[in-house]
Amino acid sequence: MRLKISLLVVLLFSFAAARAQNWGGGVDDELVHFGFTFQYTSSSYKIKKKPDWREPFKSRLDPSRGNITDSLNAIYSKASPGFGIGFVVNGRISNNVDVRLTPTLVFTDRLMEYDYSTINQIPKSPFSQQEKKVVATMVEFPLGIKIKSNRRNNFRAYMLYGAKYSMDIASKKKTDDSQLDEEYKLLKNQKSYFSAEAAFGMDLYFEYFKMSPEIKLSYSLNDILDRKEVNPFNNPIDKLMLRHVTFSLFFE
Repeated sequence: MRLKISLLVVLLFSFAAARAQNWGGGVDDELVHFGFTFQYTSSSYKIKKKPDWREPFKSRLDPSRGNITDSLNAIYSKASPGFGIGFVVNGRISNNVDVRLTPTLVFTDRLMEYDYSTINQIPKSPFSQQEKKVVATMVEFPLGIKIKSNRRNNFRAYMLYGAKYSMDIASKKKTDDSQLDEEYKLLKNQKSYFSAEAAFGMDLYFEYFKMSPEIKLSYSLNDILDRKEVNPFNNPIDKLMLRHVTFSLFFE
């Protein structure tokens, strides 16, 4: 619903921008200019499983307990929404090339589903299923090269390629599972990681500012799974990568 509203706003602004040649606040003529952004994100995991990922998990803390889960039928990730706010620092290299830094604060959840063969071993899973939510508050530093077309009236299309450093600043309370039994442990991610990014968008010029709707794809470059403590939820996974689809509105 939020995405539909955002797209409707973009269409209305596009119609308004198309009526006459606008100045755009002169931002394209400045060597460095600033702005801000609002973002809607959709996050999901790319999972690489171990060869024996279906095997029941045996207790590591108390071997006398034996298996504490049944065998797995499936592990999969569900897309989860989030939102972000940030700033824009844009440096002009030429009429068709800019360099951009967009530090952003992002609030998002990541979801994993574990389907087991029976309901005997995990008391809190009446449907033989466990959902693990990773709650993240990220500070991100995307740096990219923006390649722009020539301006046509009040429009200019662009592509952006770059990389991003992300750091989770969520409190330790949210990830403290030291008092929980093994079958209730949390799925944890690394606190920081790098991602590759690619985006396409459009600059829309108004009299005193420029607005840019953008869709961006991000893919983590390294395994983000935290393996400091083996539990039933990280043990079946060989590698865990993170994917983001982000819809942004930039105002400059």
